[in-house]
Amino acid sequence: MLKVTRGLYGECPRPYPVATIGNFDGHHLGHRALLQTVVETARKVQGTALVLTFEPHPVKILAPHVDLRFLTTREEKLALFEDAGIDEVVFLEFTPTFAAMSPGQFAADILHRSLALSELFVGNHFAFGKGRKGRIDDLVHLGEEHGFRVHPMPPILCDGDVVSSSRIRQLIQAGEMERATALLGRTYGIRGTVVRGTQQGQAMGWPTANVRIPDDRVVPPDGVYAARTVFGTQIYDAIAYIGTRPTFGAGERLIEVNLLDQTCDLYDQQITVQFVVRLRGDQIFASVDELSQQIACDVEQARSSLRRFSQGVR
Repeated sequence: MLKVTRGLYGECPRPYPVATIGNFDGHHLGHRALLQTVVETARKVQGTALVLTFEPHPVKILAPHVDLRFLTTREEKLALFEDAGIDEVVFLEFTPTFAAMSPGQFAADILHRSLALSELFVGNHFAFGKGRKGRIDDLVHLGEEHGFRVHPMPPILCDGDVVSSSRIRQLIQAGEMERATALLGRTYGIRGTVVRGTQQGQAMGWPTANVRIPDDRVVPPDGVYAARTVFGTQIYDAIAYIGTRPTFGAGERLIEVNLLDQTCDLYDQQITVQFVVRLRGDQIFASVDELSQQIACDVEQARSSLRRFSQGVR
């Protein structure tokens, strides 16, 4: 059972804490490799596999003008930590006062006195302390001074791409879903509650479940996607649309998903729409019949793409 702790003080001592530090948005291949190393190291010594993370995201405090969108919700992130075998996640409130800590103060007060770390695994480009002035060599030196070992980890490469949350955000926002999937190690999805729409899809014979787009999530560009829909423990092949339905006059931007060969009452239910392949951009059609014909073509293309995806063909 994953333990979630807010703040640092008043906690019982942890057996041999083996930790990593970061925001872990996306839980991509690089994150996965880092967490696996932390867990394996902790298990060997019957220690505690620990993640130190921050809330809100430091960018929200240090650069509030930046429109930062996220790849995972807090709940999704915690579930992924638990799946990885992490024992405890410590959330620290990231404030201007916290951001002003020197590298030495962060190492002494947070890592040594408060967490009593034994070992720390971080990426070899890790930066910390006021103005991000502390670098990996500084952390190694401070670890030696305070009695914890620091293990710099090299970046993970995927077909020449450095795996990072920022790179994955770029790929998703460009509609390059297959490449994003490769770097994530899983299909990117957005979870939400199904709301009632205008029934235009139903009238054309293509009923859809509609999900509002969260304000703070990374969203693929408008268009049509081969998709999968997760509902409960089931995963269904699907075709998804993101956009404002311009053929009918622009409306609210939504995610609309049709479960292929399935009929489910999904109103008010939580579903996750996973975007596998972008099939085309959004279009305005001259008539509803023309749109319906295009949807039929899209569905066949989606089926073909999903077959290739299930077979591992890229």
